[in-house]
Amino acid sequence: MCGRGRCTLRPDDFSRACYLNSRPVRHLNMDRFRPSYNVAPGFNVPVVRRDDEGDGDGVVSHCMKWGLVPSFTKQSDKIDHFKMFNARSESIREKASFRRLLPKNRCLVSFEGFYEWKKDGSKKQPYYVHFKDGRPLVFAALFDSWKSSQGEFLYTFTIITTSSSSSLEWLHDRMPVILGNKESTDAWLNDSSLSNLDKILKPYEETDLAWYPVTPAIGKISFDGPECIKEVKMEETKTISQFFSKKKAGETEEPKLEKTPVKEELQECSAPKSEREEPESRSTLEKMTMKGEPIENSVIEEPKNDELVETIEQKSVKEEPDSQEESVTDTDDNNTKNKEKLDYVKLPGHAKPSVKETDSLHISPAKKRRIGANDKQPRKGANDKQPTLFSYFGKN
Repeated sequence: MCGRGRCTLRPDDFSRACYLNSRPVRHLNMDRFRPSYNVAPGFNVPVVRRDDEGDGDGVVSHCMKWGLVPSFTKQSDKIDHFKMFNARSESIREKASFRRLLPKNRCLVSFEGFYEWKKDGSKKQPYYVHFKDGRPLVFAALFDSWKSSQGEFLYTFTIITTSSSSSLEWLHDRMPVILGNKESTDAWLNDSSLSNLDKILKPYEETDLAWYPVTPAIGKISFDGPECIKEVKMEETKTISQFFSKKKAGETEEPKLEKTPVKEELQECSAPKSEREEPESRSTLEKMTMKGEPIENSVIEEPKNDELVETIEQKSVKEEPDSQEESVTDTDDNNTKNKEKLDYVKLPGHAKPSVKETDSLHISPAKKRRIGANDKQPRKGANDKQPTLFSYFGKN
């Protein structure tokens, strides 16, 4: 708990942050301090302690390393500042590393804020905790000194933690001991009695704390700068099953390619003959004669019912006119009246119209000559026996 923090104050601001403006301040090793947005154990951080060498009323702003190294540590031991960078308030009276420091080695540590990680399964999201008005946080701490084999003294400190407040218990079950006023800071520095520790070392329950999520990049000690305290938006965590779930409502699918040309082509092929052929305003016989095609080599559609065949046979047995002049006159007079009716008359595919049939259909003399020239097969009369479909194809 409380393994990272922000400490970017100026050297003169620490004593004021600890409500010690009226007391004389002496600076010690402050040239080692480097402001940082991502302070970790092993960093040099200023602490405020009593000045035992003066008149007893002054304080010292002393730059120490974060991460306690007890004075009884062997010189051959490897220094590890992460081993005791925090001390539990419930056990400082019992453990030898902390119990002997309580009477005279109390100090104050000032951070602008600290980082805490919220665990969500295997994922950890860091949050930045600070005062709403921006004033620095003051933590209760203990310090100690250790002498190396070269005779140099190393000053280190540890931050005391307690159970989390009701407002922060969702984030973590521990929090640093925050001293939020002058009375609490004076009591921690000057009161040598251990009876009042329970009143001081307690969770901070005031409502002036604020927090927000920050980038997980602060997990790396090398990551530093204002980006450390920049608020980030929480992204929804997706489980692996959600990657295979159906699309949410409202999402548009990619448009499917429609094979419109093929569909239209199929529709055209399957359309009725009446939609693809020429209009029925012209009869099959008339269209063939206009194009100059021989009737015998052309396939003429058969009538759809027997009624049409009977109509053609009835016309073919009509009596011939007495003279050619009468025939021509009748043809001219009746051509206009019967044109619409003749346009819809179709001959059966096996019928070979004779001269009499052509006359009875009132075809113009020019068309008669063309039909006669192309008609090489002998014409049969209307009264001749009508050939079957098998006999017609057999002859051809």
